[in-house]
Amino acid sequence: MPTDQQHIETIRRQFAALQTKEDLLSMLNLAKSVHFDNGAEKPIKLKSLTWYANTSLEVVRYQTFTIPKKRGGTRTIFAPVGPLKTIQRCLNLVLQCIFTPVSVVTGFVPDRSITDNARPHVGKHYVYNLDLKDFFPSVDFHRVKACLKLPPFNLTGEREPLAFLIANLCCVQHPDDPKRAFLPQGAPTSPVLTNVICQQLDRRLTGLAKRFGATYTRYADDLTFSSFTNVYQPESDFCREMGRIITDQRFVINPVKTRLQRPGYRQVVTGLVVNERVNVPRQFWRDIRALLHNWETLGYDEANSRFHTLYAIDKTRTGRTAPALANVLSGKLLFVKMVRGADDALYQHYSRQLDVLTNKTTDEIPVDLERILDIWEKQGVDKAMAAFEQYKDL
Repeated sequence: MPTDQQHIETIRRQFAALQTKEDLLSMLNLAKSVHFDNGAEKPIKLKSLTWYANTSLEVVRYQTFTIPKKRGGTRTIFAPVGPLKTIQRCLNLVLQCIFTPVSVVTGFVPDRSITDNARPHVGKHYVYNLDLKDFFPSVDFHRVKACLKLPPFNLTGEREPLAFLIANLCCVQHPDDPKRAFLPQGAPTSPVLTNVICQQLDRRLTGLAKRFGATYTRYADDLTFSSFTNVYQPESDFCREMGRIITDQRFVINPVKTRLQRPGYRQVVTGLVVNERVNVPRQFWRDIRALLHNWETLGYDEANSRFHTLYAIDKTRTGRTAPALANVLSGKLLFVKMVRGADDALYQHYSRQLDVLTNKTTDEIPVDLERILDIWEKQGVDKAMAAFEQYKDL
């Protein structure tokens, strides 16, 4: 997302004036110049845009693979091939310039994070978490195209073919049903388009929450309600109406991930504790203390070696290369800074301890930690740790 408001306004004006594929191409190349500000990327060609938008051609558009889920099973990832990924990244920037979700939506929105998602639920007696099953595949091609015809995109009338083209660029054909296409998990455009699709869902659930004295937020497929009274009994008016709204919007609740967190117990929203303030879990602090202690008492090489051993035997990380201990600690403390603030006493204490240890060792590995933190905020810890692993010299 560009930080320059002038770029945003220029993209908005060009989108409002779109009439042809050539206009779309011009706008995407503007977005490309903003996104790839080093000037190293070649402009997108009209042939490439048309090629990847034509699903009738036998062209490989996605590489498909599966990754294990934490609670068992696998998740299918559709990774767009290089040229299509570039187009989608530019489209993603354009769509984010045009569309800004309401404040209750915090996932995949520039300048919003899991901290913003957790904060409204601090100090509530009851916290109710829900998860939408098969979130991205639930959104099919026709819903994407329909939303592009509505405000703020307004691709109607003579501009409707552009809605068709964009929807084709952003969807993948179903492996078992070529006539059906949906938003792929793994495409850069899927998160922002699900936020567009969920506008009515968010409005209706916000209204429902207000009727029952509750607060509602959504981070991607993770829905959270909180209140001072328990309105979340399975057969309550609240739950029946909530279920009806979600069903009407063609989504399905995942019952395995539905939970009610009561007063007197730890309450967690998108991985952050919200009982008294937005905070990281205690285990997170324990991990930081243990890693710092090992580094201080054993030296960096031995502490790093032990960390790699523990990382390797963790079944959730099978086959992954362990990141460097120094980078892990820096990333964890940057995450604490995001959650608790730069003035937090505990953050400052451990940050000073890390600075002392870092200055004592010559085994420092440069890494763009701000980028890693941005990934952590917007895409979760798993993808942030995967980004660490790109540094093969660790």
